[in-house]
Order: sequence, then structure tokens, then C-alpha cells
Amino acid sequence: MANEENDAGSSWFHRQHGGKVPGAGTRRDNQAISGMWVKCDGCGEFLRSSTLEKSLQVCEHCGAHHKIGGVERLLGMVDEDSFEELDEELTSEDPLGFVDSRAYTARLAGSMKKSGHKSAFVYGRANLETRPVLIGTFLFKFMGGSMGSVVGEKVTRLFELALKERKPAIIINSSGGARMQEGVLSLMQMARSTAALGRLRDEGVPYISILTHPTTGGVAASFAMLGDIILAEPKSLIGFAGQRVIEQTIREVLPEGFQRSEFLLEHGMIDQIVDRRELRGRLSALLDMMVG
Repeated sequence: MANEENDAGSSWFHRQHGGKVPGAGTRRDNQAISGMWVKCDGCGEFLRSSTLEKSLQVCEHCGAHHKIGGVERLLGMVDEDSFEELDEELTSEDPLGFVDSRAYTARLAGSMKKSGHKSAFVYGRANLETRPVLIGTFLFKFMGGSMGSVVGEKVTRLFELALKERKPAIIINSSGGARMQEGVLSLMQMARSTAALGRLRDEGVPYISILTHPTTGGVAASFAMLGDIILAEPKSLIGFAGQRVIEQTIREVLPEGFQRSEFLLEHGMIDQIVDRRELRGRLSALLDMMVG
């Protein structure tokens, strides 16, 4: 009955208002009526915010994947109340005294306030369909998910703990790359994390990498592209340098859709593209095959 009422309500809405939120203007029509409705960037339909939240921010009409918080994405994959965060107090310092338009310390403080976390990476233990896993996620709200010393340390610790406890490792990647405010200390994290991953692989402990929009720079050039299985969400931007930089360097126009997950799948760089709503079940099935 509830579904029938919702369908009837939706039909009335489209008949009466032509798919438009009553009173919504053009200035901010993607957030109308105090946030109750959201306009889909893919098909232009207006969606209830509550419905979009239940579908992990995926449009029920066209399948467009909207932005979602890193922790929200992680919690949507694992068993309810099973996630136990580790090393949540680790936070970056300012070894270089870096200042551009703002001091690095000010940027860190702003990102902590905005994200509610002390670094751009959250990880811990969880269960996925009752199977124990080590899982981590980037927080793009925290300085674009950039990888500094603390992020590299946490990623390395995730791999080391997965090896010690012999539990599958899963990382949800969303990053602009290495953090320039920490210079070479940031770049070193590519080698540190990759070395830890190499030890994990030598012992046959599975690692699944999930690429979301965007996964770029030093993160893409290290552990993000080294999963035993690499999954990606639809239309995600994945690559090292940006398209404009590449075109200016090689003086050629790149193919349409270059660096999108569909292009990478076609060229054998990733294994599967998976709808966000299906990731939990897909991960469980893959781990059943990999671990038994």
C-alpha cells in the first residue's frame, strides 16, 4: 500500500507540475523547498531528498550517481553497526610551515570543521555480509581527499593490519592526489603504501580497490590501481594528470570520455563498473570467490 501511495503521489506531482518543484526558481533549483527535493543532474527529474538518501544518492530514474560522503558510502556497504574506526585521532602537522593564499594549518582546521574528521582518510574493521574485513574510505571534503603523511600512514596501517589478521582489505578511493603542502613527505606515501600492499599480496590476502569520482594523482598512481580486483562507479574520472595537462603536453586532442571509468574498462585498466546500489552484494560475491 505504501508503494502504491508513493507511486500515486509521484504521478500527481508530475501531472500537476510537469516534473518541477512548485515555487522552485532557476537560481537554486537543485535544492528546492528547503532541501526536500533535489534536481538530478542526469535527467533533470526532481527527486525527494529522503528517497535519494535511501538509494545511496543514485537517481531511480536514470541511474546518475550523485555526490555522497565517504563515510556514508562506506556505511552503506558494510553490515549495520559493524564499523569500528581505528586511529581516528591521527592528524597532520605542518612540517614545512607551508603558506600559499592561506596557511596550511588554517586549511587543516577548516577541513576538520567541514568534514567532522581529523584527516582525509577513515578506516577500520567491519563486517560485510558477516565476513570480517578491513575497510577504508577517502573523504573528499577534506582538502579534496588529498594524501599527506597521515593519510599514507593510515592506508599503510590498513594493509599491515589486514596482513596481521588475514582479513580482506577494501579501499574506497576518491582523491585529488598527493598533498602539495607536505611536499616530498606526501609523495613518499605512494612508496610506503605500495610496499605494504606488496607484502599483503605476497601472503595471498585479497585487496579490492573501488574507484569513485574522482580518483587522480598520486593515489591513482599507487595503491588505487593495484587491487587484485578493481571496481569503479559509472562515469568516474580516473587518471594521473588532468586531460588539459596531457593535451598540452602531447599536443593532441584526447578521445571523448578519456579517463572515465567506461573508457578504462574498454581498455582493460579496471575489472568492472558497478552501480553504487549493487556494490555491497558484488563485494560479497567477489570475496566468496577469492576467500571461500
